Amino acid sequence: MKTDLSKYDNSWFNPGNGLKKTLWYFTNILFFKNAWNPSSGLKVLLLRLFGAKVGKGVRINPSVNIKYPWFLEIGDHTWLGENTWIDNLTTVRIGSNCCLSQGAMLLTGNHNYKKSTFDLIVKSIVLEDGAWVGAKAVVCPGVTMKSHSILSVGSVATKDLEAYGIYQGNPALKVKERKIED
Repeated sequence: MKTDLSKYDNSWFNPGNGLKKTLWYFTNILFFKNAWNPSSGLKVLLLRLFGAKVGKGVRINPSVNIKYPWFLEIGDHTWLGENTWIDNLTTVRIGSNCCLSQGAMLLTGNHNYKKSTFDLIVKSIVLEDGAWVGAKAVVCPGVTMKSHSILSVGSVATKDLEAYGIYQGNPALKVKERKIED
């Protein structure tokens, strides 16, 4: 058997009505992906208008890409670094005091490589309070980063990360415990 993309059928996946998706597409390009718009407050307002739940004190840096804001929840005082990509085909919940560093990727979709039709698979992502996704690190579909866990630079989380664990590599493995000092 071989992969046959001519039989790919994604018709079951409906993330929102066409007008809403089109309006968001242009809003995302003009105000989020655009490096010339540094206004975090305006971006938070736009996310809320499109159905995202966004807490207070959220910082959204330039060149952030968000697929569908109506599937996004962000707690208080969370930072989204430059070139962060939240590819949320389904729910992404980001807690309070989280940090997504430059180039971090949250990917809720993948494909079933075992099927010739390469079916779409979507699973939610949860970042609990205090989680930190390092620069150019990737969080894969279905992963929960427990409270204050760290996914270090360039690492790939394919499974849940324990609370206060520091993870590194591809796939990410726990390398030590996080200790927070006052």
